[in-house]
Amino acid sequence: MKDFVKDVCVVGIAAVIVLQFVQPTRVFGISMQPTFHQNDYLIVSKEAYAKTQPKRGDVVVFQSKLLSASGQEELLIKRIIGLPGDTVLIEDGNVYINGDMIADSYTKDKYTNGYMSVKVPKGSYFCMGDNRLHSTDSRFESVGCVNKDQIKGKVVFRVFPFTKMGRIGSH
Repeated sequence: MKDFVKDVCVVGIAAVIVLQFVQPTRVFGISMQPTFHQNDYLIVSKEAYAKTQPKRGDVVVFQSKLLSASGQEELLIKRIIGLPGDTVLIEDGNVYINGDMIADSYTKDKYTNGYMSVKVPKGSYFCMGDNRLHSTDSRFESVGCVNKDQIKGKVVFRVFPFTKMGRIGSH
């Protein structure tokens, strides 16, 4: 019995330590298809940006200003498109960064709806879902550009479904 209690304590302490650096999360909705689907389980690195800055193409989890049905601010999963100081232009279904059209082959419909031109403020990022026709993201005033302080971490690993388990890279 003494060994069992010791083992449980060791596992508990290890879990607390691990959860200081990573956070499991689950995908809700369709805004990140085809990259992620409803109920995918992901691991988010809370320390990914402790010594580096977010990069274009990183998939991040951030605290939004959107409220859930229970009145809590929602966490969103989106891809970083624009970096601080970038000018993002969305026109005729394409996305341009500083005048150059980006190759966003990872998107669901290969089309970005809407029109906008925005200069990304210092310390902020322009983030969009991969399913551009069904994503509430930086294109909407309710989300806007995401301040680095809002970013909870970088998605680094998919745990489930097991057939797609593996490391998540940037595009």
